[in-house]
Amino acid sequence: MNIEQIYTGCLAQGAYYIESQGEVAIIDPLREVQPYLDRVKKDGAKVKYIFETHFHADFVSGHLTLSKETGAPIVYGPNANPDFDVVVAKDGQEFPLGEITLVALHTPGHTMESTTYLLRDKDGKDYAIFSGDTLFLGDVGRPDLAQKANTITQEDLAGYLFDSLRNKIMPLADDVIVYPAHGAGSACGKNMMKETVDSLGNQKKMNYALRADMSKEEFIQEVTDGLLPPPSYFPLNVKMNKSGYEDIDKVLARGTRALDPAAFEQVANAEGALILDVRHQNDFVLGHIPQSIFIGIDGGFAPWVGALIADVKQPILLVAPEGREEETVTRLSRVGFDNTLGYLEGSFTAWKAAGKEYDSISGVNAEGLEQAIKNKEAIVFDVRKEGEFLSEHIQGAQHAPLDYLNEHLKDFPEQGTFYVHCAGGYRSVIAASLLKKRGIHNLIDVKGGFKAIKETAIPVTDYVCPSTL
Repeated sequence: MNIEQIYTGCLAQGAYYIESQGEVAIIDPLREVQPYLDRVKKDGAKVKYIFETHFHADFVSGHLTLSKETGAPIVYGPNANPDFDVVVAKDGQEFPLGEITLVALHTPGHTMESTTYLLRDKDGKDYAIFSGDTLFLGDVGRPDLAQKANTITQEDLAGYLFDSLRNKIMPLADDVIVYPAHGAGSACGKNMMKETVDSLGNQKKMNYALRADMSKEEFIQEVTDGLLPPPSYFPLNVKMNKSGYEDIDKVLARGTRALDPAAFEQVANAEGALILDVRHQNDFVLGHIPQSIFIGIDGGFAPWVGALIADVKQPILLVAPEGREEETVTRLSRVGFDNTLGYLEGSFTAWKAAGKEYDSISGVNAEGLEQAIKNKEAIVFDVRKEGEFLSEHIQGAQHAPLDYLNEHLKDFPEQGTFYVHCAGGYRSVIAASLLKKRGIHNLIDVKGGFKAIKETAIPVTDYVCPSTL
């Protein structure tokens, strides 16, 4: 028996490759399936099952393409009703794989079809669970992603999740290994640990949601407390996973079309395409195509694309580091953005060489901001997440989290300059590009973000809860 976790950091997502005596099961595969096919060929094995723990919201699964390429059936748990042929497993149904067995445990709560797959070894001993978004390390799946499709509420789902955990997962032995679908950084939970594998026994000790003395009412309150609105692209990914999607090869062929500057500009104007610049933020600051949006490929790329662009059908043109165009199109497709129309051949260097107009972003280092604050000349906007801001921030700074920047557009001054910073410099440049696209140009980016600010004498403050004042 061989179990391999295939972890994708950008999505904080774990897919699983399980092999026993030449038979393979793949759980929650990514959109691009060639790595799985290559691995099966290397092992001289055959894919027998493709298991899905639920209809994913944060990424597009590769289940359809993988099934087409291998002939293996797609398996969902009870209540699943996709628009294509699948095996809808019954609760407790067993799936033999070589010397081992996978058992479908229906664990509704994150969604109504959510299913955990229990692996029993050749001796029939419970060995591991592949818990999807039902159980994370340190957390559980948020219960607010499925209720919009029907009349069920997030409190109802949280109640189902409580029962699933208590009746199906917690009775399992402490030495059972937990393999979740996501880790820290995913928007599918709130308090996930950085580790990606753990024992169930340790989770019973460490995970707030598995406290033995917790009542159902307490569980519902804790699980639903502090949930931020899910990214707007989530329902679109669910629809693609449930209804189907274009083959990845066609997406790549269209998206990796090389365009010279003239053709690039012509397509942008004719198609109303958004120009997405994925180079390093330092390069974007120095020069970029006017009206382009920056989301760097080497940061939290795909989730930020989903959160900020939102419409997966939006036509996109790429400005990418040379040699990374296919990678960028692939990573866009993972979150359902399939309508990439091509990339700028020669990247931004070719645009400048063609004598095309370009823009830049003004910036200062933390010491420059410190001097402006001393001179009482600085209006500062912090675009970090709420928890980061509440933990510590510049005294007098205004909070305009990147996720909800559009809601704060009226807060930015029309006259004079203002400063924008994040934690390290990545998100503030995203924010600056969005503001400039909306006609707000009187901004100054703080290089190095709050990490650099902390090295100066700029006054910062801890959050004080109003109830304690």
